[in-house]
Amino acid sequence: MLAEDSALLREGVRSLLTDEGHDVVAAYGSAEPLLARLAAERPDVVVLDVRMPPTHTDEGVRAAVRIRERWPEVGILVLSQYVEQEFTRVLLGDEARGVGYLLKDRVMRVDDFLDALARVASGGLVLDPEVVGQLFRSTTHPLGMLSDREREVLGLMAEGRTNAGIAAALYVSVSAVEKHANAIFDKLGLAAEGGYSRRVLAVVRYLEV
Repeated sequence: MLAEDSALLREGVRSLLTDEGHDVVAAYGSAEPLLARLAAERPDVVVLDVRMPPTHTDEGVRAAVRIRERWPEVGILVLSQYVEQEFTRVLLGDEARGVGYLLKDRVMRVDDFLDALARVASGGLVLDPEVVGQLFRSTTHPLGMLSDREREVLGLMAEGRTNAGIAAALYVSVSAVEKHANAIFDKLGLAAEGGYSRRVLAVVRYLEV
């Protein structure tokens, strides 16, 4: 199901998903009819915007929180131009699964969007690096010191990808990934000695947050 007040974007996403073999149950311009439809049937994933009628403030995230509370089995992919920090923290909660938050102007490749949708549907967590960055910058956690690209690299590390796999996903060289990884280790204060894998320790820090 889709909820997006821009008719052009709503129909574009509907067409894209239909062409890729997905069954789009319904598409609305606001959150309320979506919630009413959810009371009758359960889609695998709901894709919704943050700011929709009537106030164009945070209707989408409020709806996402209600969906998570009432129908936790439904995946939620928030696709927006904005990061609503307060409600995003509530949405992620203590057991964040089947949730995604992507910024519209950073979803440049169709394959990335479809991959995010598939991961959310299977219970995974997908967060735009800028979303992560804003959440971290509002805290004193060391991950707040990482750049957007470094957080993106660390997030892919947490998915279990190798440096070559990360390089392919980001369309950069393996040496660039290695430089980002070393910067991550330095900023997190992870020394090379001690018999521990800095990569594993960095991922543990990321997952703890």
